[in-house]
Amino acid sequence: MGKSFCLRCFARSMNQDLGHMEYICLSTVGIREFYYLLCSALGLEPAGFKPQMFRAVQEQVYYLCHEKKRPLCLAIDECQYLSPAILNDLKLIMNHGYGSLNCFSLILCGEPYFNRTLAKPVNETLRQRVVVHYDFQGLSDEEVAKYISHKIQMAGGSLPILSETALSAVHGYAQGNARMIDNLMTDALIIGEQAEKQAIDPETILAAVNNQQL
Repeated sequence: MGKSFCLRCFARSMNQDLGHMEYICLSTVGIREFYYLLCSALGLEPAGFKPQMFRAVQEQVYYLCHEKKRPLCLAIDECQYLSPAILNDLKLIMNHGYGSLNCFSLILCGEPYFNRTLAKPVNETLRQRVVVHYDFQGLSDEEVAKYISHKIQMAGGSLPILSETALSAVHGYAQGNARMIDNLMTDALIIGEQAEKQAIDPETILAAVNNQQL
């Protein structure tokens, strides 16, 4: 299960009567464009300069929490691409004008190296606000086998299409990464079909790995 898929599942499971969730996935933007995205997500008309939009966002967040009783949950995907200026303003948005109140929740979802960004002294205040820190782990060897079997069944294929050693080879290369497994298996099935193989063996997986590295 990938991080973006996990976010979508969380959003679907959230009780909309108790919270207001917004999702932003375009993180390769400047600070002004980010405020435009944030205002649009909150149902505000993006207008004026950053100070005006900052204040509008603050007021809307406070309104959702105290008037509507549906506090904001803001999820930002691919957060490893956020600029230092945006990270700094996220800290200001969370700090400004609320006193000791927590008026909204922030979910930062990104690649593992984003942890190094948060660990920088300049982001210490933002990092201190992280209540839950979760690192996704890859699928285990057993889970990889079940995942591939499920995919093959969904496509109408038969289960004995891969040998046990081929499954282990897939796990060894992909390290449980579902997207890498999908890409590798697609190549392996194409190569196997071209070679008229009855089953995918380790040699076919190796050929697919070499193809992936081209």
